[in-house]
Amino acid sequence: MRRRDLIAGTLAVAAATPTVAAASNSELPTDAAPLAIAGVALPVIAGGRLRNYIFVSLRLHLGRGQSMERLRTKEAYFRDALVRASYQTPFLVADDWNRIDEAALSASLMRSAGRIAGRGAVSRVEVFNQVPRHRTLVRAD
Repeated sequence: MRRRDLIAGTLAVAAATPTVAAASNSELPTDAAPLAIAGVALPVIAGGRLRNYIFVSLRLHLGRGQSMERLRTKEAYFRDALVRASYQTPFLVADDWNRIDEAALSASLMRSAGRIAGRGAVSRVEVFNQVPRHRTLVRAD
């Protein structure tokens, strides 16, 4: 009997949590609530070969008058644009295969954001975490 109550209580809390989070995000000004995109796997390609993957977490800071809900529906498009750009022109740091060039990634995603969500929808891109799949040394092939 006690176990059943615990499970029911856990499900009730889990069901209520997204509603509370959505309500709190809509009350915040757009400058204070960036859209977080976590766990995007980007390749490190050097010399025409795949050397590593970097798992990147980033925040898209919303422009004036933009709603979190509108941009959240476009998250998959932002992910797709980022992965496509990383294969076309890798965000490579020449002497390190364990991280990516944050400035190049930000510039690329800012260009894509104009096409995806409209001009001025994203004011800034912030890379806040990079985790390499493997710790790799740069080798001359």
